[in-house]
Amino acid sequence: MGVHTIGDLLLHAPRRYEDRRTFKTVRELSLGQSVTVRAKVVAAGVNRFRSGKTVFQMVLDDGTARLHCRWWNLPFLERVFSVGDDLLVFGKVHSLRPRTMDHPETEKVMADDEEQIHLNRLVPVYPATEGLTQRVLRGLTWQAVERFADLVPEMHPELKLVQLSVRPAVELGGRQLALEAHRLPPRSEAIRQVHFPGEPWMADLARQRLALDEFVTLQRTIQRRRRRLEANARALPCSGDNRWMRTFLARLGFPLTGAQQRVLKELRAELGGTVPMCRLLQGDVGSGKTLVAAGAALMTLESGFNVAVMAPTEILAEQLYRNFRRWFEGLGVVVELRTGSRKPDEPGGLLLEGARDPTKETPILTVGTHALIQPEFLPKKLGLVIIDEQHKFGVAQREELLRKGRYPHLLVMTATPIPRTLGLTLYGDLDVSVLDELPGGRKRIRTHVRPPSALPKVWSFVRTQLDAGRQAYLVYPRVDESEHDEVKAVTREHARIQEQLKPYRVGLLHGQMKSEAKDQVMTGFRSGFLHALVATSVVEVGVDVPNATVMVIENAEQFGLAQLHQLRGRIGRGGHEAHCILIAAEPTPEAEARLKVLVGTTDGFELAEADLRLRGPGELVGQQQSGAPDLRFGDLRWDRDLVELARDVVRRGFEAKELS
Repeated sequence: MGVHTIGDLLLHAPRRYEDRRTFKTVRELSLGQSVTVRAKVVAAGVNRFRSGKTVFQMVLDDGTARLHCRWWNLPFLERVFSVGDDLLVFGKVHSLRPRTMDHPETEKVMADDEEQIHLNRLVPVYPATEGLTQRVLRGLTWQAVERFADLVPEMHPELKLVQLSVRPAVELGGRQLALEAHRLPPRSEAIRQVHFPGEPWMADLARQRLALDEFVTLQRTIQRRRRRLEANARALPCSGDNRWMRTFLARLGFPLTGAQQRVLKELRAELGGTVPMCRLLQGDVGSGKTLVAAGAALMTLESGFNVAVMAPTEILAEQLYRNFRRWFEGLGVVVELRTGSRKPDEPGGLLLEGARDPTKETPILTVGTHALIQPEFLPKKLGLVIIDEQHKFGVAQREELLRKGRYPHLLVMTATPIPRTLGLTLYGDLDVSVLDELPGGRKRIRTHVRPPSALPKVWSFVRTQLDAGRQAYLVYPRVDESEHDEVKAVTREHARIQEQLKPYRVGLLHGQMKSEAKDQVMTGFRSGFLHALVATSVVEVGVDVPNATVMVIENAEQFGLAQLHQLRGRIGRGGHEAHCILIAAEPTPEAEARLKVLVGTTDGFELAEADLRLRGPGELVGQQQSGAPDLRFGDLRWDRDLVELARDVVRRGFEAKELS
């Protein structure tokens, strides 16, 4: 379990607590209740079925009623339990006739149990492993706490964290109830109380104290890195002179939103400042981040410096390349495309044939994928690095591209809004700009969840939209089918849908196609030659077809919440009402919760917070985010107040010279 030392054991956090001061009787149990009972085994045995499956069943009696416990396909448990065993059983009641728990947690009560450790108190239940019982782990932890907890030093004594107050929480009726504020205990007392608390609120107060230590350590690293940059780096002057910006804005044919204007002013100020810009640009799907990025790029190009724009996929890189090429045409700027399958010297790589004059230094904007971090990409006078869909890249990849220049400015963008707690940790060294306003003319997107049995009606609705001159996306989770499950794949569904939607033309798009084939399909869909597009999630970002008003996502339970929101953002970009139809076959409770949230709101910031609560930070940011904190006591889903407290405490410590 990663526990090698006494210190590791003291920091091995309980995952829950059982109140063993009083127990509910079996007769008092209610349906759906998660509870601990104490009872004796009166019968036990294994039932075997012809299919080969087994079920081990135990009947327990506490003198008030009987409780049935079942474990599927674990026949060896017959050797673990015996009639007469005195057990503590924790689980959820699935049935009342008879009263039944499936796969409950169990612990034997021994005749020589130390009352102060295992019974008659709030008892910690730990993450454990095979062969190590809760009783043994709890006994070892008790010894470690008694002998060594008082020796645990403060991690940040100069910050005097014991002078701070927080509000501990207790669970009441399935809800977290915050109590009045209490002073934080010393770290040594927090170690003692987190393992063997006197009351539930003491356990949470102790956890918050230990979590704050973790967040303070993290914030010290983040803020020290930023202060070091500010002290040592000299910014390149990239605020521009407006000679190209005026032409660019005049050509757009529509006004910028107030949010876009505000953010461009922020960027211009920082591009002309003394410290290199390090900024995160957040904006919901369709808020116009690419336009803002183009403005920042033009300011840099006007100043005589070059720009690199990195995107996670070839489709997105090519879309960005087309946009920049269209917007910057005739300005004397070279726009290059560099991906794994296309280099700048190939056809389509430059904005203008022969635009590069060897006697002059023509400003260059290079758009690319991971190819930009390869050794052969060596840009000169790199003034600005723009990273689109930052969450798809790792922190190390970001740093690798920045090292191609000498302290270039950095703008990272995401259309998947980042929950505030993650923003303060993973992106804590970045300033944040938010595009919180959508361009005018966008129509509402209606979102519907339907079972597979409703597909005939769905296809009929898609056909009515095509009849009206609109276009549709039909999205599937896989490229090829698997014989192990019933998840649908584009390669097979494409032929079926072509037949379903005759005589309309249906294209096919997935990540395994060659670049030329993908280009051809996307060109056909954008131009309206293709009426519908059968695709995988490669259309998640960067695809802009205003005439598309319908998106059908089959096996929607296979997709994450942020991914579904991104996919939904491909429609509703024109002046017509749009519909996103999610086909879900028997979703798990987790998938059902995701779909319910998606139906309830189109606000990406609200969805991001819900996604963090549903999935947790580790899965949300992905393994490639090497900067993700490793927390034992802190929880980024619920500890936003603690993260903000840690940030403020550390900032004040640096300003008062208590930290260095």
